[in-house]
Amino acid sequence: MFITKNNKSPFFQLVYFVNGKRTTASTKTTIESEALVFMESFQTKPIVKEEKSFTPIKLSKFQKEYLEYVKTSKSKHYVRSIDLAFRMLIKFYGDGFIHELRLRDADKFISSTFSKTERAAALYYRTLKAAFSKAELWEYIEKNPFKSFKLPKMKKTLPLFINQEEFSKILENTESNILKCIFKTAFLTGFRLGELVNMRWDWVDFSQSQITTKCSDDFQTKSKSERTVPINDDLKNLLIEIYPKIFSIKKSNYVFCIKKGIRLNEDFVSKKFKKAVLDAELDKEIHFHTLRHSYASRLVQKGASLKVVQELLGHEQISTTEIYSHLQQQNLRDAVNLL
Repeated sequence: MFITKNNKSPFFQLVYFVNGKRTTASTKTTIESEALVFMESFQTKPIVKEEKSFTPIKLSKFQKEYLEYVKTSKSKHYVRSIDLAFRMLIKFYGDGFIHELRLRDADKFISSTFSKTERAAALYYRTLKAAFSKAELWEYIEKNPFKSFKLPKMKKTLPLFINQEEFSKILENTESNILKCIFKTAFLTGFRLGELVNMRWDWVDFSQSQITTKCSDDFQTKSKSERTVPINDDLKNLLIEIYPKIFSIKKSNYVFCIKKGIRLNEDFVSKKFKKAVLDAELDKEIHFHTLRHSYASRLVQKGASLKVVQELLGHEQISTTEIYSHLQQQNLRDAVNLL
């Protein structure tokens, strides 16, 4: 504690510290002796931070409550991802109270997972950070521990894509006609699997040669927004071939469905695609989402701008689309070589 003067006031200022924080108070005098008397009589009361009480809730109970909350606005795939992240966290940390989970616990969990699989670590980090932000808002915790550290830097891997010849081999090893149709549509539109199995005939506009993803009570696109994708003649003719002949079910029925209008299951389609890939003796890393990468990659290779590809894929951020920028650079080199 000491007295000093500054340019802001003609009076001597008393400088003191409360809980390590520098604080000042005016002595209300310009006479140093009086200021010293003020300092001797001045007493400070330490500021004690009020402890905030939180509703104690176990991780498993918060997991259940949060999953019920997100089910109304998130896709089933994303909800499954959240559920998996919580289950793995509980397996690592135990089913303790959520407010007792510290930064070091969250950091250790993510780091431990990252050393085994980077993709899983990124998924857990993303979903748990969002979940614990909601816990903070609901006053279950004071501070989100997943916001206080960053995910370790991941290795950048280029997206895997297939060409027309490889795709033809996959179709040759697919027996079901309806599966062939859904594979072709994915290859020619870049639609996500969830969008394809939920596609209804009122999405398809044959007169304009385009498909518009539509949100409804029982389906939401990943970005929660609709987008329109033009289709070429090959896909248009394919869809015309399977267009239902009964007028009453044309608009409401699913495009890709089994008998009685029951839509295809995502896991079923994904597994059948993987089987066709293995039967065709192609790269084991090829999965259904590779069709979306292939659509984007072929567009860039044909000269489409990243901005156009972003809109067609429905990416909210251009940074997501920039994983295809290396193909654009190749196009630039090819153009320069023409000189």
